[in-house]
Amino acid sequence: MAVFLLAVGAACCLGLGFVLQQHAAQRAPKSDLLHWRLLLDLARMPDWLLGIAFMVTGLILSAVALSQGEVALVEPLLATNLVFAMLLARWLTGTRLGRSGWIGVVLIALGVTAFIAAGRPQGGGAEAGPLRFWLVVGIVAGLALLLVSLARRMPLFEEATLLALAAGLLYGLQDALTRMTTERLDSGGVSAVVHSWQPYTVVVIGVVGLLLVQSAFEAAPLRMSLPALTAAQPLTGIACAVGFLGDELRVTPVAIAFQVVGLLAVVAGVVVLGRHPAMPGHHHLHR
Repeated sequence: MAVFLLAVGAACCLGLGFVLQQHAAQRAPKSDLLHWRLLLDLARMPDWLLGIAFMVTGLILSAVALSQGEVALVEPLLATNLVFAMLLARWLTGTRLGRSGWIGVVLIALGVTAFIAAGRPQGGGAEAGPLRFWLVVGIVAGLALLLVSLARRMPLFEEATLLALAAGLLYGLQDALTRMTTERLDSGGVSAVVHSWQPYTVVVIGVVGLLLVQSAFEAAPLRMSLPALTAAQPLTGIACAVGFLGDELRVTPVAIAFQVVGLLAVVAGVVVLGRHPAMPGHHHLHR
């Protein structure tokens, strides 16, 4: 229950933070896109700083949840951040939730429930060796780099989606490395963490991911970026957890079927909510 409450609390803070950040980022100069000066310009906006405060709180709560539960359990719960983002966006825009909004909420709730109930994620498995570990990390990092490269050749709307996907991949990897860091802290104390590379990589990924997310928020309405980010992060986190952390899911045919259906329902719910009129938007933009 504690892991559930921590993960949902993290999702709430992340959702609120994303909406406030996008509300500020859309006012930044388009010349700042994918440049570090974007973060400097945004740091002068009070609503962006408030959004960052919510996001940092969410990251802290998610780190605590990851330290007490498996990534494959926490990640689907974090995907509910879009529901909380929708509620704040609804308040900002005055748009009612409506049928499509409720369908999205129900899809996410049922998807998360089905995945957790069918998969029964648990740790305790053997961590992967260096070859498998770096193979998974390389694939995730390579895909993120490819998406950013492709995004630079796209119109702003499409660029926002690809940048958000890249950030989601990196954030999923970051969650897995955060779990490794907390495990080192539990087993070896602060000294073991300071002398390992994982915490520093977590910080670097966080900064790069922040730049990608803010650029996506600046480039297009929230509905073009947040659904992609919300869908990519948990899927990548689960893949990393199973790939090299030793997390295990039930692998009976029925369990696998319900896990797949659950994840598809979460992705579908994310897409439905992302297209809802309550999500902030503006006119189509070109370079």
